[in-house]
Amino acid sequence: MKRRFAVAGVSLAVVLGCGTLPAVAADSAPAADTLAAPDVDVTKVRAHLSELSAIAGRNGGNRRSTGQGYRDSVAYVKGKLQAAGYTVTEQPCASGCTSGAGPNLIAEWPKGDANNVYMFGAHLDSVSAGPGMNDNGSGSAALLENALTLAQQNPTMRNRVRFAWWTDEEQGLNGSDFYVRSLPSTERAKIKAYYNFDMIASTNGGYFINHITSSAAAPMKAYWDSLGLQPEENTEGAGRSDDYPFEQYGIPTSGYAMGASARKTSAQAAKWGGTSGSAYDPCYHRSCDTLTNINTTGLDRASDGIAYTLWQRAVDTGTGGGDCDTAGVVANGGFESGTSPWTGDTGSIGAHSGQAAHTGTRFAWLAGYGSTRTESISQTVTVPAGCTRAALSYWLHIDTAESGSTPYDRFTVKAGGSTLATLSNADAGSGYVQRSVDLSAYAGQTVTLTFTGSEDSSLQTSFVLDDVTLRSS
Repeated sequence: MKRRFAVAGVSLAVVLGCGTLPAVAADSAPAADTLAAPDVDVTKVRAHLSELSAIAGRNGGNRRSTGQGYRDSVAYVKGKLQAAGYTVTEQPCASGCTSGAGPNLIAEWPKGDANNVYMFGAHLDSVSAGPGMNDNGSGSAALLENALTLAQQNPTMRNRVRFAWWTDEEQGLNGSDFYVRSLPSTERAKIKAYYNFDMIASTNGGYFINHITSSAAAPMKAYWDSLGLQPEENTEGAGRSDDYPFEQYGIPTSGYAMGASARKTSAQAAKWGGTSGSAYDPCYHRSCDTLTNINTTGLDRASDGIAYTLWQRAVDTGTGGGDCDTAGVVANGGFESGTSPWTGDTGSIGAHSGQAAHTGTRFAWLAGYGSTRTESISQTVTVPAGCTRAALSYWLHIDTAESGSTPYDRFTVKAGGSTLATLSNADAGSGYVQRSVDLSAYAGQTVTLTFTGSEDSSLQTSFVLDDVTLRSS
C-alpha cells in the first residue's frame, strides 16, 4: 500500500509497535448462495507467500519494483499461471514508472464474454525496507491462488475474468496508472468493475471494504456479512492503492483491506479483537513485514471472499444462464447500517435490549408489546431477470407468552400485495430459524417486500428478524 504523502518519490515509513489479532469468531457456513464458490485453501496461499519471502531473501531482503526480487516474483507468478492455462502478458511500464521498474503482469482466463470484464488486482512490489509479506504479498498470493482455483474448477463462465499484479505501486500507483491510461476507451468500457486487494492480512487489522455501499462492493460485503464480520468503509486506503487510477477513469471499484498505519479504535477492538490504539499493521513498510506478520484468519476470509465475488460476477452458477447476481439486491439486510433503505416502522430496527441479533448487533423487533399492535418494515427490490429460481431468505426468532396452538399473533411476508408466508405464536422457539419464500415469479420485476408483526390485546409475541437476503436457489 502506498503512503499518500511521499518525499522525493519514496514512501514515508511509519515505525509502530507489534500486535496480534485473534479471530473474532469461528467462521460459520455462509448462506446457501455462497456455496457455489469454492473454498480457497489458505495453506496454498501461505505457500505462495513463503516463496515470495524466499525470493526477497535471495535478493537483498526486498522485492522493490526496480530490483531482481520483483522480477523473480513476476517470474514465479507467471509460471504458475501459464501452467494453469492462462493467457499471460508482461506489460512494460513505458511511461510514468520509476526508471528500471519491472513490468505489470496481466493474466486473463480465456472464457466468458470478453465484452464484460471483471478485473482483480494487487501490487506485487514491496518497499525497499523489507520483503513486504502483508504489503503486499498477502494480496498477491491470495489472487494467485484464486486464479489457480478458477482454472482447476474450470466452471462455465458468464463473463471474462482478468487478473493483474502491478509494478511500482509503492512509488506512486505507477504501474496500474500506466495500464489504465494506455487502454483504448473501447477497452476501458469493457471493464465493468475492478477489485483491489492491498494488505489483507494485517495482524491487528480490521475488515474494510472500498466503497462499501456501492453496487461493485455488494458481493464482497455479502460474503463478509455472512461471517458476521460487520465490515467498515476503507477510509484509510482511499486514493492510496491501485484502484484509484481505475476510479479516475470512471470504472467502478471495490476491494478488501485490513489496514496499515492507522490505529484501531476501541469500538473496532471490541468488535474484531486486537489492540485498540495500536496500528492495524505494526510492521507497515518495515523490515519486520515478514511471514510472522501475517494474520492467517483474515487472509483466509479475504481469499474466500474474493472467490465468492468472482463467482457472483463472472461464473454461470446454473440459474438459467442469465445474469442472476443476487448479492446486494436486499440492501442492509442485516440492519447493521442504520435503517435505510427500509421504510415503515423503522424504530423497530436497532440493537435493542431484551433480544439478540442473529449476526452482528442489530435486528428488527416487530411487535412484542402485549397489546394490540401492528408493525411493518418494507424495502423495494428488483429481482434480476436472469434468476429462474430466486428465494428470499431470512432468519426469524419468535418468542411468546402465549400458550397452545391457537394463532393469536401473526407474522407475514408479502411481495407487493401477495402474502407469501404467515407464521404465528404457535411457531415460537428458543432461537433463530432460517426461513425462505419463493420469489422466482418476480424475476425481472421490481417489488416491495414487507415484513409485518401483529398482536392481539394481551400476552406478547415478539417477531425478531435478521439477515434478510435474496438467493439464487
